[in-house]
Amino acid sequence: MCAKQADLGRIQLLIMDVDGVLTDGGIIIHSDGTESKRFNVMDGQRVMLWHRAGLDSAILSGRQTAATTIRAEQLGIKYVLQGCKQKLPAFEQLLKDTEYTPEQTAYIGDDWLDLPLLRRVGFAAVPAQGVEDIKPYAHYVTRAAGGDGAVAEVIEYILRQTGRWEQSIERYLE
Repeated sequence: MCAKQADLGRIQLLIMDVDGVLTDGGIIIHSDGTESKRFNVMDGQRVMLWHRAGLDSAILSGRQTAATTIRAEQLGIKYVLQGCKQKLPAFEQLLKDTEYTPEQTAYIGDDWLDLPLLRRVGFAAVPAQGVEDIKPYAHYVTRAAGGDGAVAEVIEYILRQTGRWEQSIERYLE
């Protein structure tokens, strides 16, 4: 579902929240204090396609976990900012470090903590199960829930709308 228009051709950096976006938001805490997260393989594959299209990605999360660090490494996510209780200052620093503008960024977030970024970026997306009150600030609300293909849906939407999809999947068509 597309709520408002954005210039998708300018998007160069995809920033993703973790809990409720790359995962379903559930956290499994083991008896030894370690925790587990469930990541969606299709989301991971689309992040790889995003990179194949020559685009950058980042994680910006309010929580700090080893599982997120490991998953980011597996997917080649270049910028990983965790433990960000206030996301806007971290976003501003990321822009400074990468030299991207807000208009060149897309962000996927699901909760109130994400609202400042959703209001600031060039393309804002919210997963289907995201907080209802933040959905009006999104350019796109996914049909899929976080951790169940929402990231894949957003990536595919942007790549298709900008004519980069075929290039990204070319090797699979041979």
